[in-house]
Amino acid sequence: MLTTPEIIGYLAATLTTASFVPQAILTIKTRDTESLSLGMYMCFTLGVLCWLIYGIYLGDKAIVFANAITLLLSSSILFFKLYTMVRKKK
Repeated sequence: MLTTPEIIGYLAATLTTASFVPQAILTIKTRDTESLSLGMYMCFTLGVLCWLIYGIYLGDKAIVFANAITLLLSSSILFFKLYTMVRKKK
């Protein structure tokens, strides 16, 4: 049985992770990254990686779950942003 703090943690993890799904889908579909900030996505993705490592060290499943999925989503957006920038320079 989950404790109240664990339920809140999983709820927070689900909501914050789900918030990236629409942007990731839109970016993958349209490949339009013009209005996305490279600096923001680089910092955010690195921050999410740090949270994932932190969650692994703590053994906190909610932190690991949320940040592993968010890392995949934010990395895909960052990849398309970098790919678009490199492609435009050619």
